[in-house]
Amino acid sequence: MDKRMRSNSPGKKRAGIVRTFRRDWMLWAMVLPAVLAVLVFNYWPMYGIQLAFREYSFKTGLTGGKFVGLKYFSQFVHNYQFKTLIGNTLRISLTNILFGFPMPVILALLLNQLRSKKFKGFMQTIVYLPHFISTVVMVSLLTVLLSPNSGVIGRLISALADGNINLLGNTSTFLGVYVGSEIWQHCGWNCIIYLAALSSVDTQLYDAAKIDGANRFQIMRYIEVPALTTTMIMLFILWMGGVLNTGFEKIYLMQNTMNLPVSEVISTYVYKIGLESNQISYSSAISLFNNLINFAFLYMTNKIAKRKSDMSLW
Repeated sequence: MDKRMRSNSPGKKRAGIVRTFRRDWMLWAMVLPAVLAVLVFNYWPMYGIQLAFREYSFKTGLTGGKFVGLKYFSQFVHNYQFKTLIGNTLRISLTNILFGFPMPVILALLLNQLRSKKFKGFMQTIVYLPHFISTVVMVSLLTVLLSPNSGVIGRLISALADGNINLLGNTSTFLGVYVGSEIWQHCGWNCIIYLAALSSVDTQLYDAAKIDGANRFQIMRYIEVPALTTTMIMLFILWMGGVLNTGFEKIYLMQNTMNLPVSEVISTYVYKIGLESNQISYSSAISLFNNLINFAFLYMTNKIAKRKSDMSLW
């Protein structure tokens, strides 16, 4: 007992930490910039969370305002726009997950079936390129192409529908345009991780399947899809952790007076309330509420995945 206590003493632990640091100091030096970036840009700003519980003023700063408790949270929940904001945010996010999450998997499976390395590399380059288009340029392209008067796609759809249809100004088509453009822009880039997972599949499994007479569809179903299961579960958990974090920039740029009833989401509302209306504390409370809901989704999805498949983030 005495030997174990001496081996676990604080002095022994400190000496072990010092030895480990001296041995791996180069690795610690390499990871130090990333640690500092996370501390400065992710954890240090959390000091401002208290704004959600105080009446902010420029004179008193972050800590000098009057403590009001849950006043701003209650104000947001009882806001007449609360249901609309939550509904629009969930509708856009869940639709994007429903159609956007499986598309990179399907694309990775199709690209993996290509036998010519040159053609495969060419196709990968083609599907990756849209990811590097900036959000402003992407929305400008949508505005030009979907215009019912001058846009190629807009005029084609208007001709087929026998009337002018403004896809960006119609509340029934805004969701489809947003989700479709998101899939087109990011599907290729998101499939990279699935292609990496497929590259680690044992080639002997393919040979055995071919000997047994399996076709390409059966190979995808019984070899490649099971190989992607772990990756899909982990990424799905992360996607669910950002359910209410709908892309602010793109939605804000696509908004207009005609589609506002379906395009106003929490992130755009926070921007308008916080910066345009200068209600700093109120917008901070909404952001904190949004993050708490996202964490709840992340926790529940992780718990369900751990119970059903024994795979989780923690």
